[in-house]
Amino acid sequence: MTPQLSEHCFTAVSHSGTPVGHQEEIANVQTYVSEPTNPSESKGVILYFSDVFGPFFLNNQLIMDYYASHGFTVLGLDYFFGEPIHECMNKPDFDRAAWIEKAFSNANTHTRPWADAVVKKYGPGLKYCAVGFCFGGPHVLNLAKNGGLIVCAIAHPASPSEDLTEIDECTVPMLFSCAETDQTFPKETRRKVEDRLVEQQKTYHFQIFSGVKHGFAVRCDLNVENERWAKEECQRGMVAWFRRFTA
Repeated sequence: MTPQLSEHCFTAVSHSGTPVGHQEEIANVQTYVSEPTNPSESKGVILYFSDVFGPFFLNNQLIMDYYASHGFTVLGLDYFFGEPIHECMNKPDFDRAAWIEKAFSNANTHTRPWADAVVKKYGPGLKYCAVGFCFGGPHVLNLAKNGGLIVCAIAHPASPSEDLTEIDECTVPMLFSCAETDQTFPKETRRKVEDRLVEQQKTYHFQIFSGVKHGFAVRCDLNVENERWAKEECQRGMVAWFRRFTA
C-alpha cells in the first residue's frame, strides 16, 4: 500500500543560502553529497531521504550541509529522477496521484541498491545513520529493518501502515520529530506508535513542536519565529541523536 500524503506535503517556503555539496551518481541514481571539512575525520555517514521536493531542492541541500558541518558525510538520493514535485505540478494535465505512485515505486526499487552502493563506496567499517522527511520516512524504516544502520530519525513522516509493521520490524533507535498539526501523522497515530515502542521496549525519542504543521522541519516560513525555532531545534536534535550513537 502506498503511504498517504496530505496537502501540506506539497507546499513549501523556499529558503536562501549557498549549498556547498556536489552531485554525483551512485548506483545509477543522482545523489547530493555534502562532506565535512576533513572527510577523513567523518563521524559517520547519514543517508538522507528527502520529502517530495527532492535532495536538490535548496532547503534540503542546506540541511544536508548543516549535518556535514557537524562532521558527518551526508548523501541524499534523487528517487524522483529529476522530476521532484515542484518541477512537475504546474505542467498541463499533471496527475498528482500517478506521480505519487511512480515516485514510491521508484524509491522502493532503488533505495536498497543505492544504500548498498554507498556502503561499498565508503566501507562497511563506518557507522551509518538515516534520516527521512515526509515521503522519505517510510524508506528509512524499510531500510532500518534489514540491517546496516545503527540509528535513524524521521520528521513528520508519511502515514505508517495501520498495523505498524514497519515499527515492529525496525531494529535501531528511532527519533520522531513531530508537528502539532499533521494529517499524515496525527496525534492519534503518534500515540499509537509510542505505545508500540514502549510495549516492545525499543530505544526511541519524540520531539513534538507546538504551533507548526507537517513539513516544518524542511519547508517552514523562517520569518515566523516559532516555525524557525522549531525547524532549527529539530535539526539540532537530530545531530545530537546521531552523535549519541556514533560517538
